[in-house]
Amino acid sequence: MEKDRLPEMSPLYRKKVAIELAFWKLKMSKKASLGSVWAKNIQHKLNSLIPEKIHQAITFAIEKMVKGVLFGAQYTTVSPKLTGSFQLREAHVKQLIDTYKKAASVEGMITGAGGILMGIADFPALVAIKIKMLFDIGATYGYDIRQYKERLFLLTIFQLAFSSHMHRADVYNRLVNWSTYVDGLPDDIDSFDWRTFQLEYRDYIDLAKMAQLVPVVGAAVGAVVNYRLLEQLGSAAMNCYRMRILEPN
Repeated sequence: MEKDRLPEMSPLYRKKVAIELAFWKLKMSKKASLGSVWAKNIQHKLNSLIPEKIHQAITFAIEKMVKGVLFGAQYTTVSPKLTGSFQLREAHVKQLIDTYKKAASVEGMITGAGGILMGIADFPALVAIKIKMLFDIGATYGYDIRQYKERLFLLTIFQLAFSSHMHRADVYNRLVNWSTYVDGLPDDIDSFDWRTFQLEYRDYIDLAKMAQLVPVVGAAVGAVVNYRLLEQLGSAAMNCYRMRILEPN
């Protein structure tokens, strides 16, 4: 999106969005609770017990999977939306999020009902749904997702949505100062910190998704958890783009 071609916005809707954005930014800036710090410390302990070769294998697998979806879907990415008011675009974004939440819920219910093997298959399928939703949201806001650094923006939103409080502050600061941060980004995606990415994402969803592998209740858990994860990612994406458009400096 070109800075001199920002979408039209009524003063009333701008005020509404500004209030919602302020509350979201306050939430992102809050310090971690004692409970979340305690849980993160336990996960660090558990991760330290896992052999380094296992960590390397998981990091490699997640890296290849995310890169494959993020940079291999260029032919299914819609063109940036260049017309329409900001309010109309956001109405479309909300509709997109609702559609993807329902799709993820159905996918989680099906894989959750299939036991451990199907539950494991849920992981890559859910990542693909999340990233495709981010593609569509970015394009609806008017950004050309075919560009390399626009996809890095999406990857950073993904990190923000599924990171612990301890790591979230660092990711949030990158997004707040994106225009400055992006200028110093390397052109090589392999320089991205995939180890931290996979650890934070895995730790974030582990507890919620483990119950999906349990027979009988797995379908219900998968449906609810996937729905909420997409809802959380959609909210993060909307507010990150709002921040980028309304507060460029």
